[in-house]
Amino acid sequence: MIAKKTSVLVLGVVLLAMMIGLTFFFREQQRNAGGPPGASATAAAAPARNFVILKPGEDLASIVRKAAGVVPSPAQLAWQAREFIAFAHFGMNTFTDREWGLGTEDPQLFNPTAFDARQWVRVFKAAGMTALILTAKHHDGFCLWPSSLTAHGVKSSPWRAGKGDVVGDVATACREAGLAFGVYLSPWDRHEPSFGDSPRYNEFFRGQLRELLTNYGPVAEVWFDGANGEGPNGKKQVYDWASFYKVVRELQPQAVIFGMGPDIRWVGTESGYGRETEWSVVPADIRDPAAVAASSQPHPTDGAFLPKDLTEDDLGSREKIKKAKALIWYPAETDVSIRPGWFYHAREDDQVKPPETLLDIYFTSAGRNSVLLLNVPPDRRGLIHDADARSLRGLRRVLGATFGTNLAAGAAVRASSEAPGRPAAAILDGDRATAWAAAENAETAWIEFAWDKPRTFDCVSLSEDISTGQRIEEFALESWTGGAWEGFAGGTTIGAKRLLRFPERTAQKVRLVFVHSRTSPTLASFGLHRLTR
Repeated sequence: MIAKKTSVLVLGVVLLAMMIGLTFFFREQQRNAGGPPGASATAAAAPARNFVILKPGEDLASIVRKAAGVVPSPAQLAWQAREFIAFAHFGMNTFTDREWGLGTEDPQLFNPTAFDARQWVRVFKAAGMTALILTAKHHDGFCLWPSSLTAHGVKSSPWRAGKGDVVGDVATACREAGLAFGVYLSPWDRHEPSFGDSPRYNEFFRGQLRELLTNYGPVAEVWFDGANGEGPNGKKQVYDWASFYKVVRELQPQAVIFGMGPDIRWVGTESGYGRETEWSVVPADIRDPAAVAASSQPHPTDGAFLPKDLTEDDLGSREKIKKAKALIWYPAETDVSIRPGWFYHAREDDQVKPPETLLDIYFTSAGRNSVLLLNVPPDRRGLIHDADARSLRGLRRVLGATFGTNLAAGAAVRASSEAPGRPAAAILDGDRATAWAAAENAETAWIEFAWDKPRTFDCVSLSEDISTGQRIEEFALESWTGGAWEGFAGGTTIGAKRLLRFPERTAQKVRLVFVHSRTSPTLASFGLHRLTR
């Protein structure tokens, strides 16, 4: 009898522990999914993922709800927070005065006698950049590290008697300065004899990836473009993208893959100007959606992802997503060069984009739910030219003076509704980890700001809490004048950041109205500023 009672007691303890464990599990999943605001308890309990498979014939309302629940992966979230990063096109083209090399260049031409990676990093960090992506190998196949797989690189050059390593020096300089480090590795290789023999070259390319992702510390971003051409055998190379992704995930699991990869997409232009309406959740072409949906792997879409450029003006509207088979968190990176070319050319020293142009680009890239990737090419000495550094310093002065002060600070804040634990006051606390959310299923909402004295401003900064998804479809700004609300600015998507400029406005009360949202709108930060030139 005692044994029976003991067994019952043990069983009861086990069941109680299981119930507590399940309760904790579902609460944790709800927190990770951004719950409870904007999703049912059942949906919030499901693991948050950066993709969703849609059912054939699913109605639009259901698709929109699912789109609102797609969230960035931790690596994508970290990438988005970088906001403004540097690209450095440097290599054989720097010394041949070309943009695309032929692959036949003599390695003896490469000799940056004053090369100083720390000088690059000082310039970029002073400009407010948070990461640097280096062209470790461009289309000409010349390697900026001493690859064991080819002699065509720095080890065959006179620079440092063939003992130099540009990739190693840049990675070390970034690490010392606290900048994230990334690599561009061109799949197209006009020098490599195996290019065009697809199985052989793919193995060669995977080997180069392994060298770069093994020997140089943490890598934050791996940059692939889709350039391709015929190999020496007259055949066009067929890239094994899925196997390339596998190498990245194995060796640098925290890295995002840009371009011809499933994490970050090209914005579609090299002008630096992004879309007015930029959705991070877009339709995805995926092989075998059922297998992807059933996968428990950290990156289940990698083996099924079909890379392509997405360059249309409208990528993620309701009209677009209603026709999709799957949706994926696939945000845009906006690349542009500070000069007309991507590599350094002395003739372009007087054509560096001035701070005013860079400011416009910043507003229309980082300020339109993208990350700005600004190319600043080192010169033949191996240094950032003073013309480029001067323009970057000018941009940083304007950005610092403009956004260093939030004129909305100190406001009395009230909202049409607040979800539990998500107060409106959180958007002015300077902490992106805290956010406001409207009550559950409230697809429209407003937040009002009031000060004891009028404030004058001419631009606004907004950030959604994208850890819970991208939800806002349209917003408007109004000021209280003469007993009524008067609109003065507005837009569509917000995402990670939205910046708007408008004619100078003076007001003592401002209201932010969320006109349309896919589910309860959220906001992590709100700022009013006065542009300083």
